[in-house]
Amino acid sequence: MDIKRLKSTDNNFLSELKNLLTFDTDDNEAIIKATNEIINEVKKVGDQAVLEFTKKFDNLDTNSVQSLEIHQDELTASLNKIPPETKKFLEIAAQRINEYHSKQKAESWTYKDDGASSYGQKISPLDRVGLYVPGGKAAYPSSVLMNAIPAKIAGVKDLIMVVPTPNGKKNDLVLAAAKIAKVDRVFTIGGAQAIAALAYGTETIPRVDKIVGPGNAYVAEAKRRVFGIVGIDMIAGPSEITIICDGKTNPDWIAMDLFSQAEHDELSQSVLITTDSGYMDLVMASIDKLIIDMPRKSVIISSLKNRGIFILCKDLKEAAAISNYIAPEHLELSVEDPESLLKEINHAGAIFMGKNTCEAIGDYCAGPNHVLPTSGTARFSSPLGVYDFQKRSSLISLSAETASELGYIASALAEGEGLHAHSQSAKYRIIKKNE
Repeated sequence: MDIKRLKSTDNNFLSELKNLLTFDTDDNEAIIKATNEIINEVKKVGDQAVLEFTKKFDNLDTNSVQSLEIHQDELTASLNKIPPETKKFLEIAAQRINEYHSKQKAESWTYKDDGASSYGQKISPLDRVGLYVPGGKAAYPSSVLMNAIPAKIAGVKDLIMVVPTPNGKKNDLVLAAAKIAKVDRVFTIGGAQAIAALAYGTETIPRVDKIVGPGNAYVAEAKRRVFGIVGIDMIAGPSEITIICDGKTNPDWIAMDLFSQAEHDELSQSVLITTDSGYMDLVMASIDKLIIDMPRKSVIISSLKNRGIFILCKDLKEAAAISNYIAPEHLELSVEDPESLLKEINHAGAIFMGKNTCEAIGDYCAGPNHVLPTSGTARFSSPLGVYDFQKRSSLISLSAETASELGYIASALAEGEGLHAHSQSAKYRIIKKNE
């Protein structure tokens, strides 16, 4: 298999790297048009539109949206259906996710300046959140846990999950995860119609304040369209991994870690950065050896051929600089002293420290969230967390004396901006000397 190789010392290194990191983001006009039509129809007609699209896309024919709701007793039944060992593993994963995210919960705070005036911030949970979970070809109980648990820790009272069930086929693992994560309501709808129903509300499906969770191109476009009507988590791009390796990790491990992202889809990106060209050859040999037995071999090969990159650099400090330029979703520091190298890392969604810490474990049960910024957005974005389900309100409480003192300042600044009502409002609070 051929994987593109770059040297940091080449004159055109950065331009070549930039080109390889770019993927085709041209909007698909057909997807945009279809999504807009679906959203407008759901917005206009409500339940009836949801039913029609569910019949059309999921081959699920029913006469009421109420019949598409899965109640708590059915979630419990699904939890009891799955193998005991699987149930145990889901519960352990949930416990670890809960433990990690509990440390993220922000609390309200205040402070005083003159003993009588105070300032602060009130932290409140979102009232109602929609969680989209893919169905059909793939089932992602891990996504249920990663999205629902932080929301519940934040204090979200009404968590509504939507999951498509093509031909009426329900996935017990997904429903079991919903029960474990304490999802409040579940509807078997999907696609852009589900996003529209959550964003605008229908006769049966209540309007939410924010929508989270992954989905296909139609779901992504729908989330983009309704942003501003509701909040969203992100518009995720293809999955990606960057591995910095000092050449001392078993090359089979590195090859399989690269596979772990490449198997998602053909646009996924797997990058290896190392200081040892001979080690690149060892990893390449492992790739050629291990690919034979991969069930998703064709997807992996396509991903690595088209978007895989091997980068040879001078030292680990330069490797960190290159990684910061990439700003990857997942970053493995497969080196002997990851703590020292960590100091050089500024941009990454999740950082996996040391050769024993593979991204795959992080996806499921380490504890930190697997919903991460992609496509270089780790430069300014963070993993999904409890903070995404909390909002902040500023608190200001002024004594008469402080209001008077600040009134002079505010009125002068307001006059400078030509906002005379602002100025007068502030002046009303100024205490006259004879008062």
